[in-house]
Amino acid sequence: MAAASGRTGRPPLTEERRAEIRLEIARAALDLFVAQGVAATTGEQIGRAVGISARTVWRYFPTKESCVRPLLTAGAGLVAETLRQWRPGQALDEAFDFERRAAEDDRLLAAPAHATVGALVRLTRTEPGLRAVWLQTYDEAEPAFARALAERAGLPADDLRPAIQAAMFNAALRAAVEHHAWHAADDTRTDAATARADLARVLRTALTTAAAGPP
Repeated sequence: MAAASGRTGRPPLTEERRAEIRLEIARAALDLFVAQGVAATTGEQIGRAVGISARTVWRYFPTKESCVRPLLTAGAGLVAETLRQWRPGQALDEAFDFERRAAEDDRLLAAPAHATVGALVRLTRTEPGLRAVWLQTYDEAEPAFARALAERAGLPADDLRPAIQAAMFNAALRAAVEHHAWHAADDTRTDAATARADLARVLRTALTTAAAGPP
């Protein structure tokens, strides 16, 4: 009887495990960027820190700068989710109670439990490759914000009004995160819980300011 044919070797990775590996790579890359700079960091070093080959690193990310994307995209997902849950008639500052969400959800500022995420945002000032990844993250998040706002208002997905509001919220959020990261660097005494609460306050201020419009 002929031997039964079938796939041999390791079973394919689950999506959950792939996401875990991406996050492990992101954290290793960030640690190396902070410690020695982007230019001095190689794919081999990133892979070694995670226990994988450089080839595997490049299988997940096209460039070393893009390795940090998982640390940046989760926060945008949290905002889009909150926009979808924002009930008509509900006050904006109540819907975006980031202080409460910060205590419950590690996605605020893209996994803020990782202490050097603020350092990553500060690096975007001097590292053009990281700056491009940072800005691209917000550029890609904006359509998701617009769709969530359109759904909330019962408007067509291509309506201009939620697109404009999404652009305002998006710019406000980026400015808030950068403001927080750059100013947090001035106070090394701040503990993680206080820093997270400060970020939550700055984010909510940014959104309410954008919603209120010019003074």
